[in-house]
Amino acid sequence: MKVVQIGLVGLRRMLRDRSNIFFVFIFPLVIILLVGAQFGSGSGPSVVVSHDGGPLVEAIVERMADSVVFREVESESEVVDAVERGAASAGIVFPDGFDDAISEGRASQIGFVRRPDEPGALQPILEAAVAEVTADHRVAAIVARSTGAEFTEALEDVAPVRAAGVEVQTERVGEELFPDAGQFDVGAAGMLVMFVFLTALTGSAVLIQNRQLGITHRMLSTPTPTATVIAGEGMARFLVGLFQGVYIVVFSLILFRVDWGDPLGWILVLVPLAAVGAGAAMLLGTLFRNPEQAAGISVISSIGLAALGGCMLPLELFSPGLRTIAHVTPHAWALDGFADLTYRGGSVADVLPEVGVLCLYAGGLILLASWRLRAVIRA
Repeated sequence: MKVVQIGLVGLRRMLRDRSNIFFVFIFPLVIILLVGAQFGSGSGPSVVVSHDGGPLVEAIVERMADSVVFREVESESEVVDAVERGAASAGIVFPDGFDDAISEGRASQIGFVRRPDEPGALQPILEAAVAEVTADHRVAAIVARSTGAEFTEALEDVAPVRAAGVEVQTERVGEELFPDAGQFDVGAAGMLVMFVFLTALTGSAVLIQNRQLGITHRMLSTPTPTATVIAGEGMARFLVGLFQGVYIVVFSLILFRVDWGDPLGWILVLVPLAAVGAGAAMLLGTLFRNPEQAAGISVISSIGLAALGGCMLPLELFSPGLRTIAHVTPHAWALDGFADLTYRGGSVADVLPEVGVLCLYAGGLILLASWRLRAVIRA
């Protein structure tokens, strides 16, 4: 019980520190937004579309599906909102009754909106798809106006007519790197791993401050065993890292609709990752006498390990040799686990190997740090 109490005190100290408001709560979400806006467009332009589900509209959307990643919404306001927030590159609004208007030979206007910083290649794709699907209807409208016949009769007459044309065949080769990744999914996983480790590791400075202020020795002067104090300090670092991870998961889900997959799966990955950060923080806190030095080394080493481990550039873009080197870090194993859950279609069973490796990292670091911390606080 004392271990948990010491850990909760450490978590409260972190939450009460006003300097953490930006770096713990705001900065991670800003980085996820920037990374997703720049590099998270996926295999094609992300487009939101609103329509009433008519067969002609469905055919137009199907024609564009090879070039565009679609997400359907209910209304025009949702389309505009998604484009304004950067959740989509562009939006298409098919008016209600679009199929009826085209089938009766009447004109109908399709709404189209895109971000100013996105290339304008989508509009020609939309125009080509509309022209192909509605070709018979447009010809029938001309025939009906020229002959005075009913539009439906003219459409029946022209439907069997097929003009010679060019047949285009497309084939997708190679392996898709991010098959089902949303715009922010890859960046969110990388930032989660980096900030969980970084936030936990910067707690090494608090360990040194506790010794300098005499807090550790006052705890030892009570009927509290040394092992309990050490476990409590580790619990504090663990809870800080775990809090950071859960915060990023929850708010990235709410703000950016990041799909983290099976909740049990990401919890299984997050818990040992936070434990790895706690063990590293405890070890680092025994290597320095000055909290400023520990804090500086924590930031530098965290960023370096994050870069090597694939938090800043996805591991899928690494060369085979560099990818092997990256898996020296716990970051790469954690990222593999989150990738299995978010865009590789994996389940809890698929992340168990990564969870096992992270547990080995955590166990080794915690044992080494506990031995070092016992020697330091008894000195």
